[in-house]
Amino acid sequence: MAKSRTNHPDWSIFVPVLPEKGPRPQALYAEIRRLIEEGRLPPGSKLPTTRDLAARFSLARGAAVVAYEMLVADGFAEARVGAGTYVARVVPTVGGLVVRERKRPPEPQGPLPGALGCSTADETTIRTFRTLLNRHLTQPSARHYHYGQPAGGEDLRIEIAAYLRSARGVRCEADQVIVTSGTQQALDLVIRSLLSPGDAVWIEDPCYPMARAAFSAAGMRLAAVPVDGEGLDVAAGERLSPDARAVYVTPSHQFPLGVTLTMSRRMALIDWARRNEAFVIEDDYDSEFRFSGPPLTSLQGIDGDGRVIYIGTFSKTLMPGFRIGYLVVPRALVGRVLEVRQLTDRFPSTLFESALAEFLRDGHFASHVKRARRRVRAARDALVEVISGAGVSVGVPDQGLHLVAEVPPEGSDVEHVTRAAEVGFGLRALSTMYHGDETRQGLVIGFSGFPADVLASAAGRWAASLARR
Repeated sequence: MAKSRTNHPDWSIFVPVLPEKGPRPQALYAEIRRLIEEGRLPPGSKLPTTRDLAARFSLARGAAVVAYEMLVADGFAEARVGAGTYVARVVPTVGGLVVRERKRPPEPQGPLPGALGCSTADETTIRTFRTLLNRHLTQPSARHYHYGQPAGGEDLRIEIAAYLRSARGVRCEADQVIVTSGTQQALDLVIRSLLSPGDAVWIEDPCYPMARAAFSAAGMRLAAVPVDGEGLDVAAGERLSPDARAVYVTPSHQFPLGVTLTMSRRMALIDWARRNEAFVIEDDYDSEFRFSGPPLTSLQGIDGDGRVIYIGTFSKTLMPGFRIGYLVVPRALVGRVLEVRQLTDRFPSTLFESALAEFLRDGHFASHVKRARRRVRAARDALVEVISGAGVSVGVPDQGLHLVAEVPPEGSDVEHVTRAAEVGFGLRALSTMYHGDETRQGLVIGFSGFPADVLASAAGRWAASLARR
């Protein structure tokens, strides 16, 4: 008897085109599925044997077997005992949609030199973290296999509390620390735990835009309190909104103006909070980067009445990609904040927590900050030299990761931002960060996250573009 054909009679015109690289089973599966979805392999038609496929495409037979198993599992094919594999009788059709190989997307383009929110890369730190993470992956703790504590692991909270006591004068113990995924989550937790829609809140004017957005989205009544050379004007805040329930402040290095809240203003702010039973939300986002003089004491450290809630982050010192920050709250408020935390984000990453706890405990963090501070200072000095040489007035900050420059002639700060981007220099318009009626023109420029020569080169292109106008 003549041997029956196992191939579809018109299979030759449906030959899949496999990519040169990549896993063979997945590539074969994707191409046959494409032919089925386009209707070029009709429902119920017989597919070639795995042996024929393997020979035709110079594949291991196992790769063809796996591809067919995937088609069957996804409902695109049917395996009939003793008869072979057939296109399923009912399959989705997508009218010409091509099922293509999944490719890795290109690396996203990074921010322009001068942009805000960039941390400084450090090879020593990356190497150390790689060692720590590998250790916890090769010898994983049992804590990684069950749900953790909403406050975060005790080992990391102990190290954070110890660091804040010595470096920032924060008065706290581990049970007051709540690990977060950054400043924004910390703010959200505070707002939803302690405030209600319609409550009045003071914000600095100008203010960190994402903080302002968080309060606005929660329905707070915002009072834009002006900032002068001494920081937040407490007396003005009392005139604008005496019944405020909270104030958001960046006292060590005001964002974006860069001024420091004076001691007299600090005491006035804490006194106001005590008298009105209000909360002071202290965002201490970049205090590690002080270039002259001793670190400034936190507001929380001089508060004796439990009115200050302290927010910090490792995004500026290490990298935003770690997504680790922290809250320090008075003990009376810990339970309320944790109730909200576990409803939305049950616990932080235990793997990163364990590695970071060791990083802090073994002194790596202190060494990293010293190296990062040197690099950031060099970048600041290079940036100031270029900008000043172009005739643009700029202040040299003693702390932080950004500076404010005056706006050159011929254009607003918003227009200069657009022009600078055209030559590869990242700026932010100061005027857009105001919330009240009065605004000021200025250019906010970051000097972290880029080598000094790269930052100076970008600033030089911008300076040259100014000279051509």
